[in-house]
Amino acid sequence: AGGLGSTIVELLARQGVGHLVVIDDDCFAEQDLNRQIMSAERNLGQPKVTVAARRTREINSAITVTTRRERLTRENARRLLNGAQLVADGLDNLPSRFAVEQACRELGIPYVYGTIAGFSGQLMTIFAQDTGLPSIYGPCNALSERGIETATGNPAATPAMIAALQVQEVIKIITGIGTPTRNQILLVDASQGTADRIELTKRSKWHQL
Repeated sequence: AGGLGSTIVELLARQGVGHLVVIDDDCFAEQDLNRQIMSAERNLGQPKVTVAARRTREINSAITVTTRRERLTRENARRLLNGAQLVADGLDNLPSRFAVEQACRELGIPYVYGTIAGFSGQLMTIFAQDTGLPSIYGPCNALSERGIETATGNPAATPAMIAALQVQEVIKIITGIGTPTRNQILLVDASQGTADRIELTKRSKWHQL
C-alpha cells in the first residue's frame, strides 16, 4: 500500500469493489509523504495495511478489507494470493513481480502489472495463458532487487497516473467492458506527453524501466 498500491486501494474502494486484500509489511515513513496518497504526518510509523483498511472503511464501510502484514516472496506468494479473483500489484522490485506472476498463473487468476520510474510508467494485464514479464525482462534470475526508480525518484503524479490505469484494467476485467491490455505493454512518458503500445511475443525481450 505504497505509491502505486495506496492509490489502487483508494480507487477500488471508491469504485465499490466489495472485498480487498491488502498485502504489505512496511510502515509509513517521512519519505513516503511526497507520493503515497495514504501517507500523512499522523500516520507516520503506522503499518500501511492498517492505514489502508481504515481509509477504505472511511470511504465505504460495506467493503470487507483483509490485511496481511507480510513481505511477499516467491515462497509465500501463492499462499498470500490464494482465494483472490484478480491481483493488481504495487510492488517496488521485479523479483517480487515475477513471484506474483508465477503464483497468478498457477492459481489461474489475472494479474495487472504496473511499474514506475521518474516521469514514466508501464503496465499490462497478464492472464495465465498470456505472454508475461519474461518477454520484457528476460529470466528472473538475472534481475536486480533495486529498480531504476531508486535513482530517478518518482514525482507525486507518476504513481497516481499508473495506478489509475491499473484500476481501469481491473474494472474492465470485472465488468467485461472494454479490452484489457493483454500481450502488449503500455508505455507512458509524462515528460514527453506520450503513450505507446508494444506488442509482445514469447520471444520478445524489451526493457526500459
